[in-house]
Amino acid sequence: MRNAFAAAVTELGETHPELVMLAGDIGNRLFDSFKDRHPSRFYNCGVAEANMTGVAAGLAASGLRPITYTITPFNTVRCLEQIRLDVCYPNLPVIIVGTGSGLSYAGLGATHHSMEDIAILRTLPNMHVVCPADQTEVKLAVADALRVGRPTYIRLGKKGEPKVHEAAPSFTIGKGIPMRDGSDVAILSVGNMLSIAMQTAEALEAQGCSAQVVSMHTVKPLDETLLDAAFSDKKLVVVLEEHALAGGAGSAVLEWGNVRGVDLRKLICVAGPDRFLSACGGQTQARTEIGLTTDAIVARVLGRLN
Repeated sequence: MRNAFAAAVTELGETHPELVMLAGDIGNRLFDSFKDRHPSRFYNCGVAEANMTGVAAGLAASGLRPITYTITPFNTVRCLEQIRLDVCYPNLPVIIVGTGSGLSYAGLGATHHSMEDIAILRTLPNMHVVCPADQTEVKLAVADALRVGRPTYIRLGKKGEPKVHEAAPSFTIGKGIPMRDGSDVAILSVGNMLSIAMQTAEALEAQGCSAQVVSMHTVKPLDETLLDAAFSDKKLVVVLEEHALAGGAGSAVLEWGNVRGVDLRKLICVAGPDRFLSACGGQTQARTEIGLTTDAIVARVLGRLN
């Protein structure tokens, strides 16, 4: 995903002379092409994420379109006050990009995990929260965030995530992307869980359960039309995310459903537990430990249907 992001900003820099990249002392070689083409529009702000956010806010207030980029917990939690007051309060068009979200850096421990970022940033007024599913969605998300011109958080994985889209779909922030039709269950996949969602739908099909899959790439604003249809037509609605249960996309759907008055008994939130993961291992191992696997999801769905 990070390579797709670098390619996207390099390409967009050609048509958006106001685009400025700010990095928190990572990805220096990643942005070599951007720096070669746009040398005056790249700033390595060092390990000073709060300052980087403030600089981005100043650039945005001056008419430029800054994008900040570093490892997710350092570009969100570490500089939350600056995001809240410097970016969201004046509603400035700053794009905040976190790389290695969720459990992408599973082997580096809790300091590098980001299982709270969606919960934290979606509480901020004016902030949009976008979680692309694969490399294709990354490029489309950056372009649409520039179009929207609002504070936007884009949540990336790291690298090597499966490419799910065979061709570029229509992409609009706040509108989910249908991936597969189904009549019994709607699986609303957030971010880099889309390949797991597709595998889960196939496994459910083998058990006689027809599952729709949607890439619900935007957590804020939610696609209310999509949610209305899912709760109206399906026996179960599954929100799948590599994030903690507390405050994540599933919680956002619960909040929406409470206001809307839908039958929230249909909802299954598949997410992480309310604890730090202390064991070291890869992303697959971490997902297995907390139940973010096809087998575990299938068991939960069939257990509710039967």
